[in-house]
Amino acid sequence: MSVVTVQLGQCGNQVGQELFDVMRSDAPDVHRKTYSAVSRERFFRQTTQGALEARAVLIDMEPKVINHSMSEAAKSGRWRYGETSHFSQKQGSGNNWANGYCVHGPRHRDAVEELVRREVEHCDMLAGFIPIMSVAGGTGSGVGTFVTQCLRDVYPSSFVLNHLTWPYGTGEVIVQNYNSVLTLAHLYQLSDAILVHENDIVHKICSQLLKIKQISFSDINRVIAHQLGGVLQPTLTPVSCGAYSRHPIGELMSALACHPEYKLLSVCTIPQMASSSIAFSTFSWPALLKHLRQMLISNSKMEGGIDWQVCPPPASAGRSRSLSAGSFNTSLANLLILRGKDVYSADTGGFEDPAIYTSWLPPDEALSLWKSPVPFNKYEKSATLVSNSQALLRPLDDMVRKAWNMFASRAYIHQYVKFGISEEDFLDSFTSLEQVISSYSELQ
Repeated sequence: MSVVTVQLGQCGNQVGQELFDVMRSDAPDVHRKTYSAVSRERFFRQTTQGALEARAVLIDMEPKVINHSMSEAAKSGRWRYGETSHFSQKQGSGNNWANGYCVHGPRHRDAVEELVRREVEHCDMLAGFIPIMSVAGGTGSGVGTFVTQCLRDVYPSSFVLNHLTWPYGTGEVIVQNYNSVLTLAHLYQLSDAILVHENDIVHKICSQLLKIKQISFSDINRVIAHQLGGVLQPTLTPVSCGAYSRHPIGELMSALACHPEYKLLSVCTIPQMASSSIAFSTFSWPALLKHLRQMLISNSKMEGGIDWQVCPPPASAGRSRSLSAGSFNTSLANLLILRGKDVYSADTGGFEDPAIYTSWLPPDEALSLWKSPVPFNKYEKSATLVSNSQALLRPLDDMVRKAWNMFASRAYIHQYVKFGISEEDFLDSFTSLEQVISSYSELQ
């Protein structure tokens, strides 16, 4: 089954290009024939000339980033974007969610839906959509939310997994918290699940683990794409009967999005290191999984700085809101994906501990395990954990609080009102996200 990626705005198009580079990467291996065929079928289509074209639609209100992405893909010589799979205009959304959602989105709806329809018709079977977008600006967040709404309207039975890039906490755009609140509140009603990457965390990975001195957005996007690839590349699942899974989004939803009130997914990958160090490093499954488990329960998104003092509370003790450092991170569901050498000998019992999970879901239902003997992205062994847990509670609470403080003083509200978003729309969005915060806070 095939996945159609919808790349939205500057961030979405840059992350999408890096993701397709990861999905197209090949290595000589006895397992690769079937593995590569499944990966190609999932994310690429073959032209009559034999070239591989990404199953993607590129959307931005300015042409510069799309032109660059298409050029870079073509230069790779391994894949490209379709010549007519993109849509752009000459004027951006001005970092205003309302401009993207209320103006640009409706104005260009027919053209965008036609591009998506054409891409869907190239699929023998459609697994679903992955809209990739940022929540800080105007096009990625505003137009991205509107396009997600269109996907839900036109393809009501298809899965929609939104990937969001969360802005730096110190601020990229003065109204980024408004844009984020409006995006998340609307997507929570539209999307089946929302997979989040935080720029602050990815920046630390680049600096502390990859040892990059001058960190660029390309470096940030490459790390995000690596982690996404760890989730989306083919795997063997308990129900795939020895064949690589053909329905990645559906099985991911089944594993993680088990309740409509809980849709926020975080992801972490181990190991991550500078490419020059990989050849001189050795990895063992016990060590990798021990670190990854502690990263989960202590809500550490990277190996560096794991808090080893955090441990599951006694069964009789209550669990506190995970809004402060050092508190235990309760999970609703986890998906553990192992790739590489000796993968079938890895002991994953540490992730089956009932203390990790909420009391109302049995651990054998809360944990899903996918495996592949094919090494991923030059790592002999690697593990990726996708978690529906309290991991995003603190950044979500911080974002809502900052947005509310601005809203209480009516700062910049007029810029949204003039494009059709009322104060009542803001209040509805705040109410929706406060409910999400409350639900995750009460996991125990």
